[in-house]
Amino acid sequence: MIPTIVWGTGNVGRLAIRAVHAHPALELAAVLVHDPAKVGRDAGELGGLGHDLGIAATGDPRAALAAGPRAVVYAASGDIRPDEALADIVGAIRAGAVVVTPALYAFYDQRNAPPDQRAAVLAAVEEGGGALFVSGVDPGWGNDVLPLLISGLGTDVAAVRCQEIFDYSAYDQPDSVRYLVGMGQPMDYEPPMLAPTVPAMVWGGQVRLMARALGVELDEIRETLDRRPLETTVTTRTMGEFGKGTQGAVRFEVQGVVDGEPRIVIEHVTRIHPSCAPDWPVPPRGDGAHRVIIEGRPRIEVTVEATDDGNMAAGGNATAVGRLVGAIDWLVAAGPGLYDALDVPLRPATGRLGRRSS
Repeated sequence: MIPTIVWGTGNVGRLAIRAVHAHPALELAAVLVHDPAKVGRDAGELGGLGHDLGIAATGDPRAALAAGPRAVVYAASGDIRPDEALADIVGAIRAGAVVVTPALYAFYDQRNAPPDQRAAVLAAVEEGGGALFVSGVDPGWGNDVLPLLISGLGTDVAAVRCQEIFDYSAYDQPDSVRYLVGMGQPMDYEPPMLAPTVPAMVWGGQVRLMARALGVELDEIRETLDRRPLETTVTTRTMGEFGKGTQGAVRFEVQGVVDGEPRIVIEHVTRIHPSCAPDWPVPPRGDGAHRVIIEGRPRIEVTVEATDDGNMAAGGNATAVGRLVGAIDWLVAAGPGLYDALDVPLRPATGRLGRRSS
């Protein structure tokens, strides 16, 4: 069994506790929390399992790492604290742990991560013998391994498009939805996640990763952005009211341009209510979906809908967590290093058929 820490118990961390608990090769060794009110609470409660696991959450990373875990699922946010997240992760790698995380956007394509950040991670790998694999919660597999797999079914491939289409009204993360993405803000508000160059910074690594796998050279990475206001005030179950005239929908693309044409595209269509921007792409049903479209001969379209307790936003997060947690035993066997999605295989759920995390 591989002793594994889950670091953070928000939307991703709760799911990570469940995923580690369910994995036959992993053993939940500790849960790290930032909120003092969560210290001492049982991991099973924090993970929503419905029963205790006998592991009390701790707020002391140094002590948890000193116990020598073999792996860390770093589920704390890197959106507004990238430097702190990098420092936490480097410390865990230096302690000898395999770290899997969605928190470091720059490492989606680790070969092109900022040189100073990459050097810090590689130094920690050299010193402590740990490893790092980063994959996104949007989810990462929808922007790398799935489109690449499907592209291999085509005779001629003209373009690859990855779509995330979501209604955030059931999403319980008001800071990200209201302030990072800007839902419910005046239309002259500039959301940090939509500011020029930020989408390319976040998703450009996945575009470069796909270009590398497909054997093409990118001319450039471009961004497009469209925003729509709400035509009426709406109230959500989890985040309250969003006013008429404020931002209600966002559509953007991060485009990998090849020979002057956008050939590799990651597109996000996000709403706070289904009534906003009804002419934009919509999910087949429910709150959302992830879709891959291979333009060419034949044209191939694959839509993935994942739900967790009936919630599609949570379902998408759960698949992303499954990708990360499911990679841990492979990474431990592979040895120290810095890995990306082209290195780490997507494997069957061996030993998990019929098992439940609750």
